[in-house]
Amino acid sequence: MTDFDVKVCPRRTAAPPSCSSEHSTTRIAENNLDLQKEDHEKEVEVLRKENRRLKEERVGLQRQTEEEAQVHTDLQDQVIQLTRHVKAIPELRKDLHNLQTQRDDLGRKMKNQSEQARAKMSVITRQLLCGMVEEEVISRLTSDSPDQIYEVGNLSTAFDGLQKATRVLERHQQEQKEGYESQMEALTLKVEHLQNQNNQLQKLFREKTSVNDSNSQEVARLNTENMAIPELKKQLSELQRHKQELEVQLEEEVEREKEEVEREKEEVEREKEEVEREKEEVEREKEEVEREKEEVKREEEEMEEVLRKQKNTENEAKARFSQEASRLTAENMDFEEQLDMKDRLIRKLRNQIKSLQTSEEANQTPAPTITNEYLGMLEYKREDEAKLIQYVILDLKPRGVNMIPGMAAQLLFMCVRHADYLNDGAKLKSLMNAIISGVKKVITDHQEDFELLSFWLSNTYHILSCLKQYSGEEEFMKQNSPRQKKNCLQNFDLSEHRQIFSDLAIRIYHQFISVMEKTLIPMIVPCMLEHESLQDISSMKPTGFRKRSSSIYEDQEVCTIYSLFQQLSLYHSTMSQHGMEEGLVRQAVKQTSFLVGADTLNNILLRKDMCSCRKGMQIRCNISHLEAWLKEKDLVQGTMATLKPLCQAAWLLQVNKTTDDDIKDITEQCSELSPVQIVKILNSYTPTDDFEKRVAPSFVRKIQGLLQDREGGSSQLMLDTHYRFQVTFPFTPSSQALELLEIPSSLRLGFLTRI
Repeated sequence: MTDFDVKVCPRRTAAPPSCSSEHSTTRIAENNLDLQKEDHEKEVEVLRKENRRLKEERVGLQRQTEEEAQVHTDLQDQVIQLTRHVKAIPELRKDLHNLQTQRDDLGRKMKNQSEQARAKMSVITRQLLCGMVEEEVISRLTSDSPDQIYEVGNLSTAFDGLQKATRVLERHQQEQKEGYESQMEALTLKVEHLQNQNNQLQKLFREKTSVNDSNSQEVARLNTENMAIPELKKQLSELQRHKQELEVQLEEEVEREKEEVEREKEEVEREKEEVEREKEEVEREKEEVEREKEEVKREEEEMEEVLRKQKNTENEAKARFSQEASRLTAENMDFEEQLDMKDRLIRKLRNQIKSLQTSEEANQTPAPTITNEYLGMLEYKREDEAKLIQYVILDLKPRGVNMIPGMAAQLLFMCVRHADYLNDGAKLKSLMNAIISGVKKVITDHQEDFELLSFWLSNTYHILSCLKQYSGEEEFMKQNSPRQKKNCLQNFDLSEHRQIFSDLAIRIYHQFISVMEKTLIPMIVPCMLEHESLQDISSMKPTGFRKRSSSIYEDQEVCTIYSLFQQLSLYHSTMSQHGMEEGLVRQAVKQTSFLVGADTLNNILLRKDMCSCRKGMQIRCNISHLEAWLKEKDLVQGTMATLKPLCQAAWLLQVNKTTDDDIKDITEQCSELSPVQIVKILNSYTPTDDFEKRVAPSFVRKIQGLLQDREGGSSQLMLDTHYRFQVTFPFTPSSQALELLEIPSSLRLGFLTRI
């Protein structure tokens, strides 16, 4: 029983209630009804907001489905175009087969025509021999009867007849000869025309095969995307259906709530009129209101359950999508393997075509004599020089061919050796100029390609080393094997060309360093200064700089010290894969380390928020990581000296800066920093908490007075980040035997002959 019941029950047995008590009970009932009304209105407002949110989600889903439909139509158009291209491939194969059959028919026709010509020549020779026999018989008859005397007229007529016969035979022979010559010229022209057509068709076949490869790759990609689209559509349709169901439920509940509110309003009005008579009904209505509240709560729980189920379905859909994506990736890998098999089959067919062509050429030309021992030289025709430069320099990609490091340089030097062996100065000069021009063109066309610049820096260095190792000079032949000593140049001195290749290598090196610097400069400040790898430092900033953003890189991807190491490791592995000489690798790493140290120190000098004890600890920690990376790559020697100014600046930020002993330690330890840099760091020093103090001006003046007496003190504040160390090319002889070097078939150098 409630408190209200306790107060009301005694009055039922007593006398009739007064007007004041009835007025108080009606006021209490009205207040309760107003509170219930406000609660219902709040619940209705919440449901309206939920309805609006669901409508917005529905609009977003509809927009997403329209975009996916547009993408699907675009993909279908591309698939149609690709199918058209694929249908054209069998026709090209048929054309190639028809051309091959035509070539075989022409060969048979040429053989038949040659046999007919031989038969005609034999007939003509037989006729001429018969004529000679008749003349011999006539002469023999005249010699048998020398005493017989003929008339002069008969002899002259016979002689004239013989002359006419000989002239007729000569004219006939001349006409036949001219006819045969014209036929031979026509046949040669026809053969040349057929060869040109065959070359054009082969070129067209190669182009169409490349188009076919690209089309097949695009088809595979589109198939994977198309297979994912139906699942996405199905998921969207399910989500839309769930959304529609939720909207219908919400609308029904809102309508139901509205009806209940209206009904309650009517009941309240009716209760106001009949408060005195229907107190029990008011209590019953209260119970009904409580029951309705429970129903509303139950409905809310049901709504939460529906939303939870919806989330579960979404999670299940995501899981199915991830499984489908993994399956599609597996199928994509299978398709790639099939494409690789087709590529290998195409290469095999091309090799068979080349072997057939070489066999036909071998049938037409006498076979060269085969020697059992190679001399480490490559022979080529003068007209194939442009093809050699095109395949070995201009078209060669670092990742396109699997070959040993420095092979391109060794192949070119073997061609140089053969020109020297033939004592052909014009051919040697033309080849050297073509090599230099080709390398210059490659590095000019790919000025920002780090991998290509690394590849040709290594090969240019190897060409320079080969010109020294096989020059015949004693200082470069000390480590040569007996066989390598025999392979030295014999007729020409190429010392002038060594200087040209050295200048070319210096040019490639500076371009190579510039490409690395462009990539590293945006990473140095975020990695070395702004990234906090030590614990409990990231939340502490110097006093007075707490609202300042860290740098311009704040909105970009977060860079850590490990991002810098990853980029440096990529550079080092690329240089190692290309067989770059170890000393040259050390010089490149030394230049990049100088850039890291100089750019970091310049930013410390420019930014007060970087001049603190905690920041000095962070910088020293990052330098330790960098030193560990250099030790791992065996590159510490000569490289850590470039980081000494930065190490001393980090030490200066951490050391005490109060007593005279501190002044002495600073002047002794900061030998790589200029007096201007030391004073700038001390003036910019900013404490990170209340326990530290700024550097006293008197302390700075004392240090400044001592540093003025330092010998060779520089007045330069900022370091020159564009400074370049002088590059040198140490001579390192190669142990590779040129006579054992084999040419990969993928280089397409079939026109070269190993000597």
